[in-house]
Amino acid sequence: MRRTLCLLLACTALPAIAADRITGQPFATRSEVIALHGMAATSHPLATNAALDTLKAGGSAVDAAIAANAMLGLVEPTGNGIGGDLFAIVWDAKTQKLYGLNASGRSPQSLTLEKLKSVLAEQKLERLPPHGPLPVSVPGAVDGWFELHRKFGKLPMKTVLAPAINTAREGHPVSEVVAYYWGRCVARLSKFPGFTEQMTLGGQAPKKGEIWKNPNLANTLEAIAKDGGDAFYKGAIARTVGDYMKAQGGYLSAADFAAHTSEWVQPVFTNYRGYDVWELPPNSQGIAALQMLNLLEPYDFSKIAFGSAEHLHLVTETKKIAFEDRARYYADPAFNALPVAQLISKAYAAERGKLLDPAKAAKRIDAGNPALKQGDTIYLTTADAAGNMVSLIQSNYRGMGSGMTPPGLGFILQDRGEMFSLEAGHMNVYAPGKRPFQTIIPAFITKDGKPWVSFGVMGGDMQPQGHVQIVQNLIDFGMNLQEAGDAPRWYHTGSSEPTGEQMTDGGSLSLETGFPYESVRALMGKGHQMGWEFGGYGGYQAIQRDLKTGAYYGASESRKDGMAAGY
Repeated sequence: MRRTLCLLLACTALPAIAADRITGQPFATRSEVIALHGMAATSHPLATNAALDTLKAGGSAVDAAIAANAMLGLVEPTGNGIGGDLFAIVWDAKTQKLYGLNASGRSPQSLTLEKLKSVLAEQKLERLPPHGPLPVSVPGAVDGWFELHRKFGKLPMKTVLAPAINTAREGHPVSEVVAYYWGRCVARLSKFPGFTEQMTLGGQAPKKGEIWKNPNLANTLEAIAKDGGDAFYKGAIARTVGDYMKAQGGYLSAADFAAHTSEWVQPVFTNYRGYDVWELPPNSQGIAALQMLNLLEPYDFSKIAFGSAEHLHLVTETKKIAFEDRARYYADPAFNALPVAQLISKAYAAERGKLLDPAKAAKRIDAGNPALKQGDTIYLTTADAAGNMVSLIQSNYRGMGSGMTPPGLGFILQDRGEMFSLEAGHMNVYAPGKRPFQTIIPAFITKDGKPWVSFGVMGGDMQPQGHVQIVQNLIDFGMNLQEAGDAPRWYHTGSSEPTGEQMTDGGSLSLETGFPYESVRALMGKGHQMGWEFGGYGGYQAIQRDLKTGAYYGASESRKDGMAAGY
C-alpha cells in the first residue's frame, strides 16, 4: 500500500541511519500528545473524538472506551465490530486495582467434535476454514460493553452509543488504510449472502474519501442502547442471526446467544526490571509476552544496542521458546487446568532459557513441562480526570470476519472458531460451548503499584511480540511513548500453533525498514531465515500517566489511520 510504504521508507536513512535531530532516535517519529484532564488513543480519529466528547460530557474512561469501540465498528469494520470478541484491563482509581474482562464467545452447543469432523470431511477440508458458517462463535463484545458499563460506567448507554449511531446514519469519509483492507476483504467475502448488500457500495469496497453509511448498524445499536444487552443476546437480533446461520449450514443458534456470559478475570503479571507488566490469562495469548520478558531479563540491554544482531537474535529465540508453550497450553481454562503460574514464573524461565543459543538460530524447540497468524484487530486506550485508565482490544479475527452477514443488522460475525485444534487430547481441541484460543490481548504496566502505561499492539500473533518490543523500547532502550511505537519492528512467523502446526525449520524473521543491514547479515550468519513481511507489524496505541503532575501522555503510530488526543 502506497501510504504505508512511504511511511516505512521515511524511517530509512541514506545510506546509513541518521538520528532524528530532535529525538535522537534513528527513525522518524513525532511528539507525544500531552493533556491534563483526559486522553484517548485509537486507530481512527472519529473514534478518538467520540471518546473525548464522552469524557467532556462527564463520562468515565470506560464510557469513552465503549463509545470509541462502537465508532470503530462502523469506521473500521476491517478489524472489529459487534460481531466479534473483546478483552479489557481497567485501572480503577477508586480501589487502586486492575480488573480484567474476558468477553470472548463460545462455540455452538449443538456442534460436537465428531459432527464437525464429519462436516469437514464432506467438504474435503482438513481443518476449520477461515470463512463461512463453521468458524463462527458467539460474539462477546456487546456483553463486554455492558459488563464494563455496569461496573465502571457513568453515562447512560444511549449517550455513550449516540456518536456511533449518528455517524452511521449521516455517513463518514472512509480513511486510507481502512479503504485498502476493505478492498481486500470484499474479494474474499462477497460470495456470502448479506455481505455485498450491507458492506459494499454497489458491490465494491468504498474507496478513500467515499462516504460510507450503515443504517442497519445504526438500528442495531439503537436497539442495544434502548434495551440493553438482552436486545442483542435474547431478542430479535439473536433470532435473526440464528435463522441466518441455519440457512447457511451453520450451527450457531439463538440459544447459544442467550447462554453467553463474559467473565471477570484476575490479570497476571511478571516484574521486568522493577516494572510490573500485566496481561490477561488464557484463553488469550497474553502470557506469551510475560514468558518472553522473563527469558530476556537476564541479558543486560544497556550493553546491547537497539537493532543490533544480538538484540534481534535474542528476542527472536525467546519468542520461539515461549510460542511452543503457547501452542501446547493456551486454551479455555473452563475445560483445562492451565499451569499459568508456572509458565510465567522466573524459575521456569531460567530452565527454559537454557535452550537459547546466543550464536545459533533454533530450528525446532519442544514445549516445556511446567508441572502438570493472521488477525485484524483494533486496540484503544482511554483515561479520565479521576485517574481511571482502560486498555481494550476488540476483533473479528480475520479482517472483516467470517463473511456471515445476517440480514438487516449491519455487522459481520467473527471467525474465531478457526483457532480451534481438531487433535483429540489437545488442550485447545474443539468442543461444544468452548472458547477458542484467542490472539487479542490488552496490556498494562504499573510501577510501585501505580498505573504507568496502558498499551496494546494489534495484529494476530504479532501482538505478544509487539508487547515485548514496546516494553523493551520504554524500559531497556529509554524511548518515550511515541518513539516506542514508531521504532522499526521485527516479526517472527512459523512457530508451532495452538491449531496443531509444528515448527520444524526455525520459521522466518522479517524486519521492518529501518534496521541496519549489518544486523541482517549477522542474523543470516546465525542461521535465521529472513523473510519479507509487508504491513504485518501491528498497530500501536498507548497512554502514559505522569504520577508527579497527573498529566497524560498519548501516542498513536503512523502505521494506522489513528490519533491520540487529550484535553
